Amino acid sequence: MNNHENIHIPAGGPPDTTPPPTEIYQKMGKDGIFAMLSDFYLRLGDSEIKGMFPASRDALMEASKKSAAFFVQICGGPMDYTSTYGPPRLRARHMPFEIRENDKQVWLSCFFDVLSDAPNRYAFPLEHMDAFKSWLVAMANWMVNRR
Repeated sequence: MNNHENIHIPAGGPPDTTPPPTEIYQKMGKDGIFAMLSDFYLRLGDSEIKGMFPASRDALMEASKKSAAFFVQICGGPMDYTSTYGPPRLRARHMPFEIRENDKQVWLSCFFDVLSDAPNRYAFPLEHMDAFKSWLVAMANWMVNRR
């Protein structure tokens, strides 16, 4: 990973996208978002990109909590992620992992699988699903750092 010559920078730079609507947090609350991210991480832990995530279930669930704190914040909740971990700096935080197009597609597929029942399971507001998915795709595109 120390070879910076192979780092890919997506065309256009960071996504110029609107964050997810704050109504997501207002409807789901912290508990709903944490439950959704827990289920998402369980899917990641069984996926073909599981090597990018902690191997033990306990460590995987701890990682899901950090990610959930970010999603709470980006969806309009308290700034707990930033106050605990600092600015998100998503691309920099993910740089230690070689993320390729296929990895991005697997990640999105796992998230979209969880979102398929999110209105029922976590009280995700269906009227904001398309905006949330668009934001996820834009951010996932920015995370691809290898060809």
